[in-house]
Amino acid sequence: MEAPLYPEFPLQPPNLSEAQAFWVGPRYLAGDDGRLHETVADAFTRLGWTNLTIVRGRQEPDEAPENRQVLRSTVLHISPDTLRWAQWVLADEPFLLGGLPIAWQISARTDTDSPLAAWSAYFTPDVPGEIVADFLVALDPRDQPAVPLGGPELVVDAVTAHGWLRDIDHPGTVAMDPMFTTCLSLGDVPPLIQDGDPHTLTLAADETGPAGWQAWAEPALGAPYLWAASFSAGVPHDLVAAFASSLSSTAPVLRHVLPESTKDRLLRAPAR
Repeated sequence: MEAPLYPEFPLQPPNLSEAQAFWVGPRYLAGDDGRLHETVADAFTRLGWTNLTIVRGRQEPDEAPENRQVLRSTVLHISPDTLRWAQWVLADEPFLLGGLPIAWQISARTDTDSPLAAWSAYFTPDVPGEIVADFLVALDPRDQPAVPLGGPELVVDAVTAHGWLRDIDHPGTVAMDPMFTTCLSLGDVPPLIQDGDPHTLTLAADETGPAGWQAWAEPALGAPYLWAASFSAGVPHDLVAAFASSLSSTAPVLRHVLPESTKDRLLRAPAR
């Protein structure tokens, strides 16, 4: 018998067969349609990545096999060259980011001789799956996924090209959407974010480590975040720029389920 650790975040999507579909925008407030796992997993399939499922459970003595409790399961996707991989960790007691559990963790290493990730990126539920998929499309063809191409200006330029606003005090490293609900910032990296620089794990409370990109949607001032994303300091700026470009894109996305906290801010048109 399966006992999911996070039943409020099911691996299977809700039944959408009878729900009306809408084209909605802006996409950064559109949520994940209850399909963050499926949307991103489909991207891995199209890219030719291998997927594995690791199941860990518990079986009491004299208990029938069909009654074994599944305690944790990790869905792992690995690129053909094994330099990059991704984990669906929502059912694996993920740590919190902006008060939300991590759903996807994507990592890359410099070469196959190194067992450690050079960088990692993290995405919570309600990050639109299309945005994570676009990040993967940018990551997949890179021969050297840990080598930076370009500087932080790529990221801010990507969103300002779609009408986002530069922060007055930090115009080169902080930008936000025109409704001031969603922010992209280069700054301090939250605790437990894995990076290839081991110094980031041993920083004292008063030390500042390497800066990484952070993104989040806060529907109203002081309200709970809709979603959050974190990129460790080693994530190349051009890959974050691909995420930023998709995040700020004005192209609508198809949705059956709208987030309660943002549905009044969304423009929608019935999908026929």
